Amino acid sequence: MIGNLLGLGALALGWRRSVLSWPVQLLSGLVLVAAYASAHLSGGVGKQLVVIVVSLWGWMQWQRGRRDHGDLVIRFATWSERAWLVAGTAVGTVGVALLFQAYNLSWAPWQDAYLFTGTLAAMVAQGRGWVEFWFAWLAVDLVGVPLAFNSGLAFSGLIYIVYFVLVIAGMRSWWLRTRIPQPGTRVLEGATA
Repeated sequence: MIGNLLGLGALALGWRRSVLSWPVQLLSGLVLVAAYASAHLSGGVGKQLVVIVVSLWGWMQWQRGRRDHGDLVIRFATWSERAWLVAGTAVGTVGVALLFQAYNLSWAPWQDAYLFTGTLAAMVAQGRGWVEFWFAWLAVDLVGVPLAFNSGLAFSGLIYIVYFVLVIAGMRSWWLRTRIPQPGTRVLEGATA
């Protein structure tokens, strides 16, 4: 419950483009490792370990963006960036699912693998300041809600439903932010205009 509430807080902070979103997400990941381990969902444990590592990276990206530009630059990904994000998620899901099946690491290897790679894709997009990160979270929620309930993690399932509603609102907020001229700002390192 605590890990999911922290995750909810991280989402709310991300909506507001607060750099605090990242340390709160990192703390959420630390707490949720134990919850997923108790439900024998290796993908959930792996996902939270990825959340922890990517939270550190995203935190540095956002701090650098704010230091260099005064604010986080929000934009839509290019078609090429979107293609890489989708392809990486697809290839990653297949690879992780096959690994889970080969070593019997999850009772729901394909869904679990998708949550693992979808979360990574969403967090990378968030770290880059791409609006598409909200779409990636929606896709993760569509798989995560039923899997959480089927795994006996009802509170996590309910929190995912709340996430779904907040993600819609956050997506709208970030999309509107792209329509506001951002004079004197450049995109984050590694991104193209």
